[in-house]
Amino acid sequence: MAWLTRLWLAGMVLFSAGATLSAVPDTQSAALLHAQYASLDKRLHHNAFRRTLALDSSESANDLEGDIYALVEYPFSTVSAALKAAEDWCDVLILHLNTKYCHATTDQTRTDLTLYIGKKTPQPFKDAYAIAFSYRVAAATANYLEIQLDAQEGPLGTRDYRIQLQAVPVGNDRTFLHLTYSYAYGMAGRLAMQTYLATLGSGKVGFTQTGRQSSGQPEYIGGMRGLAERNTMRYYLAIDAYLGTLASPPPVQFQKRLHRWFNATEQYPRQLREVSRTAYMDMKRDEYLRQQTVQ
Repeated sequence: MAWLTRLWLAGMVLFSAGATLSAVPDTQSAALLHAQYASLDKRLHHNAFRRTLALDSSESANDLEGDIYALVEYPFSTVSAALKAAEDWCDVLILHLNTKYCHATTDQTRTDLTLYIGKKTPQPFKDAYAIAFSYRVAAATANYLEIQLDAQEGPLGTRDYRIQLQAVPVGNDRTFLHLTYSYAYGMAGRLAMQTYLATLGSGKVGFTQTGRQSSGQPEYIGGMRGLAERNTMRYYLAIDAYLGTLASPPPVQFQKRLHRWFNATEQYPRQLREVSRTAYMDMKRDEYLRQQTVQ
């Protein structure tokens, strides 16, 4: 099969190049991402998402991870230019329901992005959880982009947060994206998440189908993997909403992003519906204004 051949070739590139490729890691990373694109062709074009997208998740004893692979109708040059600056990521992340505030700072040695995570309803950001991410452009060439956001500590005993975006051009002014959202946890973090899933998160599900009910309706994965899948999708839809409004005049971009993000989440009400459109729009307008004025 063609995709197996590409995966084998990508693997041979990694194996045989040795020290030569270590000087240009974006070359091997781009090759692997192109191989993933080829291997996912069927899933990207035949799925229940109504968009060219594939979603995976995993759970171990100490960590959770969600991965989204997506083909988007934006040129690679547009995607790369739009997502290379930490400040731009604040405009992306504020669209997520739980993001209360985001601020980027840069000095001579590093760029940090402070994210405040809280309730799905209006909340003073001082009452939210602050997560300090280090922001790094791991690679930015004409053919490959990789952005990494890493945080050592999070709320409720969680740690080792990572948001990673990889992108390559795939022709016809399209771009293939891979978004990873992951974090680790200890006993305290696991207990806190299990408490949430047994109370406020009871009945919430992810996107991976695990079977069918006797009525024929699909059954979806729940628990902690469901939680990871919901948040990974929300972050991906924020990226897509941000990219989809870049051609609009700057004064109306944020308003359009809000509508675009909310409309996208409404395609998956079983997983993502939390608040009304009016409640979301009003809350996010206030949070965005706060983000622009409070440092």
